[in-house]
Amino acid sequence: MPDKTYKIIEVVGVSEESIQQAVRNALTKAHQTVRHVDWFEVNDIRGSVKHDGSPVFQVEVRIGFRLEERPAD
Repeated sequence: MPDKTYKIIEVVGVSEESIQQAVRNALTKAHQTVRHVDWFEVNDIRGSVKHDGSPVFQVEVRIGFRLEERPAD
């Protein structure tokens, strides 16, 4: 079995619904643009308040993805 090497990126997921949905939004977007996503870690939770008083959740997510074994062309 070959060794695995990972790259880590940080993204901020946003949701008006919940912290969990903000994490899902971050993972969904990362999965659309990055291959081999294997794990994530919530780094920070914050938010903002809209003019009507409702919250907007912002979650900083570190996402780990495996680097490919073959060199890029």
